[in-house]
Amino acid sequence: MTYRAPINDILLSLNHGAGLAAAVEAGHYGDFDGDITAAVLEEAGKFASDVLAPLNRVGDEHGIKLDNGKVTTAPGWPDAYQRWTAAGWNAVSGPEAFGGQGLPLAVNAACTEIWSASNVAFGLCPLLTLSAIEALDAHGSAELKKTYLEKLVTGEWTGTMQLTEPNAGSDVGALRTRAERADDGTYRLKGTKIFITYGEHDMTDNIVHFVLARLPDAPSGTKGISLFLVPKFLVNVDGSLGERNDIHASGVEHKLGMHASPTCTMTMGDKGGAIGYLIGEENQGMRCMFTMMNQARLGVGLEGVGIADRAYQQALAYAQERRQGKAIGHKSDGMDPIIVHPDVKRMLMQMRSMTAAARTICYATAVALDVSVRAKDAKVRADAAARGALLTPIAKAFSTDIGNEVAYLGVQVHGGMGFIEETGAAQHYRDARITSIYEGTNGIQSIDLVTRKLGANGGASVWALLDELAAVIKQVETSNDPAFGTTGTKLRDAHAALERTSRWLLERLASAPNEALAGATPYLRLFAATLGGCMLAGEALAAKANGEAEPQRYVALARFFAENIAVQAPSLEKTVTESAEAVTGADAVLAG
Repeated sequence: MTYRAPINDILLSLNHGAGLAAAVEAGHYGDFDGDITAAVLEEAGKFASDVLAPLNRVGDEHGIKLDNGKVTTAPGWPDAYQRWTAAGWNAVSGPEAFGGQGLPLAVNAACTEIWSASNVAFGLCPLLTLSAIEALDAHGSAELKKTYLEKLVTGEWTGTMQLTEPNAGSDVGALRTRAERADDGTYRLKGTKIFITYGEHDMTDNIVHFVLARLPDAPSGTKGISLFLVPKFLVNVDGSLGERNDIHASGVEHKLGMHASPTCTMTMGDKGGAIGYLIGEENQGMRCMFTMMNQARLGVGLEGVGIADRAYQQALAYAQERRQGKAIGHKSDGMDPIIVHPDVKRMLMQMRSMTAAARTICYATAVALDVSVRAKDAKVRADAAARGALLTPIAKAFSTDIGNEVAYLGVQVHGGMGFIEETGAAQHYRDARITSIYEGTNGIQSIDLVTRKLGANGGASVWALLDELAAVIKQVETSNDPAFGTTGTKLRDAHAALERTSRWLLERLASAPNEALAGATPYLRLFAATLGGCMLAGEALAAKANGEAEPQRYVALARFFAENIAVQAPSLEKTVTESAEAVTGADAVLAG
């Protein structure tokens, strides 16, 4: 089956759950006309359905090939990429001064979900280019921007992030790639990077690599890392391509999923060193790189949402068509579609509600990041930046966990046919697995949430968000709509659990940090379950108030999430606050 972008669901989530409409009305988006959002997303959905979705299975089956340092992508991919850039999709949120359309990141986030749902391996390439654009725009020199930024914004050239090395994965400070100063102000880089997504391909005539390396006199650890721009082909003064730089793909990985996305080993220095240009200042590379990584983490979260929605759509269609057994009380001849069975309904509702919650959390992160740079008032910008920082690890980790869980359920709904490659359910399951690993494992996201984001500004961002969620819960309780069932009660219980657990963790961070770290992952899940549940309830209220078509389906979705997912919050609280010793005291078990 093909993919159809759920435009109505996306717009409700974006405008009301994530707060885009309110931010536009408050003037934080300047002269942006929010009415064009629907038109942009409709066109994105058409491109995804007509061009990208048909190539998803092709890419999975054909994969990529490396021959003499050159990577050939799957049939149809270079042409699709050219159509993509010609339609302006790479430039949606790019700066207008360099060929972009200047639309909000939040709008591009919705597009990213659509690309990921239709063809996640394809969408991964422009996702990384977007991160490269952010880093270059924020930290690059005027000369580098003039040479490279417009090409990246339009998508004529693509970008990569090169952090990981054989002995330096999550511990970036252990990297060994060296950079030496040259007399002309450039640098010469030597070393090897692994797991480099789209490090080499045939879809564009140049690739702009952003590489972390260490200077000879640099301090140890992350304080001694610098960021360099290293083009595949050097660029002449007139903008034409010059000679090939000393960087090439020396290998490609054979992976569980994402077969159509080339994951390369990149080697620099076989011919004296790759020519690189400093981004920002020497030994300040991590600050520059985090500009890329935060953007990429949101993008990967949206990959999780996209895969989840694609898996749900396919499972729903299969459940409506596949006949097996009979509904209780069915006396006529023949079998019923499996969607009549309560357990299949449960799985489908779990898939859809978790996808919807993850979607809104990601969109809310994008809106916060938008407001942090677009709002006129300095305090509004600062508060939004803190909100975006708080939500980023939740968006990345929860949404990719959901991508994996929903893809798993998609296979289950298909039964035995889900285990067979021809249905496509298995591909979603395989493709989703990497999302909880790259751009910072989900465990690292949880640690970041607990150790850095929770206590920032004395926890002000967390308490402010909890106040907003409490207001939504009160609205649900006072709506007196019986269709909400026990949604208000369940969300209030979850909210109380989140508040208590947050305060407990803040205390333990100072007195018993290992106990706090032992509960980091269940805490992130507790946070996301509460946040997602309240956001879905807010969307349901908005759907009723704004006269959305069939508003009760959004109420039913919010109710299911509250009564089946958010209801887990008190148990997660106990896991965090009462089970730390089961983790910290596990050495005797793990030693054997």
